[in-house]
Amino acid sequence: MNRDPGETHPILAAIAIGRNEGARLIACLDALVPQVDRVVYVDSGSTDGSVAAARARGAEVVELDMTQPFTAARARNAGLGRLTGQGADPLYIQFVDADCVLQPGWIGTARAFLDANPEVAVACGRRRERHPEASIWNAMIDAEWDTPVGQARACGGDALMRAAALLEVGGYDPTLIAGEEPEMCLRLRARGWKIWRLDAEMTLHDAALTRPGQWWQRARRAGYTYAEGVAMHGRGPERHSVAQLRRTLAWGIVLPLVTLLGLFVTPWAALLLLVWPLQMLRLHVRGLDWPQSVFLTLGKLPEAQGALTYLWRRLTRARARLIEYK
Repeated sequence: MNRDPGETHPILAAIAIGRNEGARLIACLDALVPQVDRVVYVDSGSTDGSVAAARARGAEVVELDMTQPFTAARARNAGLGRLTGQGADPLYIQFVDADCVLQPGWIGTARAFLDANPEVAVACGRRRERHPEASIWNAMIDAEWDTPVGQARACGGDALMRAAALLEVGGYDPTLIAGEEPEMCLRLRARGWKIWRLDAEMTLHDAALTRPGQWWQRARRAGYTYAEGVAMHGRGPERHSVAQLRRTLAWGIVLPLVTLLGLFVTPWAALLLLVWPLQMLRLHVRGLDWPQSVFLTLGKLPEAQGALTYLWRRLTRARARLIEYK
């Protein structure tokens, strides 16, 4: 940011995280560096020259220890550690995933909102898919990002945050392989902070979701996140992720199992399979197009697999591993 050398001002910083994002990282940093005072790029074991590219664009680089499991939460905490506790902490920190490009004007809009609303810890805006036309799954993700404007329960990976609030709750939980933002926001709200979604363009995201296997893995990760969220905070007053997990288990496990067992008793049990197209029709009537209705319904199967994966790892005390889709 271009400022008068004699001017004093709160520090505005940014943390970008990624691994092997290539050209997406370069686009991310080219948009980010001119808009803030400091940029920290946290790399999770890239082999594509990302570290050198980040340094060439003026970013401070933190390379995570490869002997420990990588998580986005761990990467964000590493960036937070670089920016704080070593002198003047930043007032605000813009978090962004390296497959995203910050939109012009977002920083000014979000910063002005946080300045005017000291009770708000997090401001997020509209994240859009760069290529929603590339696949039905990209289009579904673009629709997924379009959440209501106003006070919110959680943000995503991209957001402008009040550094003091983030430090107050101890940052992100580094053990979570996904869903770290809603979990952190829950702890912020428990401390009286607010999360706000602004009616403003924030980032362009490149999901690059073009294959069925990628869709399956992403849905599987969601189911894992629901199960872990319930285990951590499901008994709290907000019943964190309880509704999502119930739907996942009902459609992804209970209905298929009841149908299968019923076929041992009577062939009429096959009629239970009609519930699936009826659900697709219901979603279509509510405004979704047919491909979205189909994949949202079928997505309960990989979500259920993800929930069972979490349960198995917890019972066996196996180390959590990332569920990646690209």
